[in-house]
Amino acid sequence: MITITAIAFTGYPVTDIARARGFYEQTLGLKSSTVFEHEGRHWIEYDIGPATLAISNMSTDQWKPSADGAVAALEVADFDAAVAALRQAGVKFPIEPMDSGVCRMAIVSDPDGNSLVIHHRKAAP
Repeated sequence: MITITAIAFTGYPVTDIARARGFYEQTLGLKSSTVFEHEGRHWIEYDIGPATLAISNMSTDQWKPSADGAVAALEVADFDAAVAALRQAGVKFPIEPMDSGVCRMAIVSDPDGNSLVIHHRKAAP
């Protein structure tokens, strides 16, 4: 039997590191925790609580950006403020903000078209 203890990281393939870093660091406000670079290929990690989100152009021939792949949900403190900031930055919303009853969420696209969920859990009744 396999015992999984945590998600080590969630990774997103990107094509333009400078553009991707601008989105993840300036638009989303993440701080890089680890940066690997080798011959123009990069792996950049952002620690978010106990989890890590990574972006990379390490294997662009095999690992391509896509709106159809897995999605990381990023918990935000203020959903309305996050949505407003993303709209002001011109970020695309393939799925507009919605209320599921237990949370509020929207799907946004990074510059390569990868999907990210902006998410806010509602307080338990």
